[in-house]
Amino acid sequence: MKLKSKKIKALILPLLILICWYLGSESGFFNSYILPSPARILKTFLDLLKNGLLIKHLLVSFYRVFVGFSLTFVAAFSLALLIALNDWLTDYITPTLEFIRHIPPIALIPILILWLGIGEKPKITVIILATFFPVFLNTLSGISNCDPKLKEVGEIFGLSKWESFYRIILPQAVPSIIVGMQIALGYSWRSLIGAELIAASAGIGYMIIDAEQLSRPDIIIVGVFTIGIFGYLIDYFFFKLTQKLIYSGGKEDEINHSNQKFN
Repeated sequence: MKLKSKKIKALILPLLILICWYLGSESGFFNSYILPSPARILKTFLDLLKNGLLIKHLLVSFYRVFVGFSLTFVAAFSLALLIALNDWLTDYITPTLEFIRHIPPIALIPILILWLGIGEKPKITVIILATFFPVFLNTLSGISNCDPKLKEVGEIFGLSKWESFYRIILPQAVPSIIVGMQIALGYSWRSLIGAELIAASAGIGYMIIDAEQLSRPDIIIVGVFTIGIFGYLIDYFFFKLTQKLIYSGGKEDEINHSNQKFN
């Protein structure tokens, strides 16, 4: 009952905004050119679905996110594992990574276009740069903060270093890694849309900027809503997955987020 009440409360503000939007549009208070009515937005959404344009742009954006995020996970997980198991590397790698971490990926788009052209490579590179540190830092945190008592149990049972990692350390680190993936996917959408707004011929970001040039605010709003809805669904999926892993593993401590520093 409490959960149902919470969900109802969460719907109140969106419904109020929608009602005010509808009444303002119907009364002429809102300029239809600046802010189209909800009915027009819905019609545009259905038209874009019917002619396949929305699906086409979504698939292109999903492809870029999938490729960029997959490459990020392999690189970030491997580097975090390397550093966690070899502490002496920290002093060599940390300063360079800290410098790179503070550079906004969007700021690199012009130079990436010069280096890599205007194809898929610069867009995917931007996603990699935007998503690397959330995955890397949370993976490093999860591996490094494994309960020492569990490691001692592994030593008592004669587990090798790698057996101890796969059977003890990695399962303990999974919730933290999932949180890093959740944060990184949010960053991947933001960085991708920024890249598509600047240099693209397809994708949700391109659809938005093309609609702006055609003076189609209804398409812009459909694009923005689509980004928000998919971002929310992805975040909700990872939240539930993390929650399940934490409670099923008996690990309820707060998991560090991507803005933490190296130790």
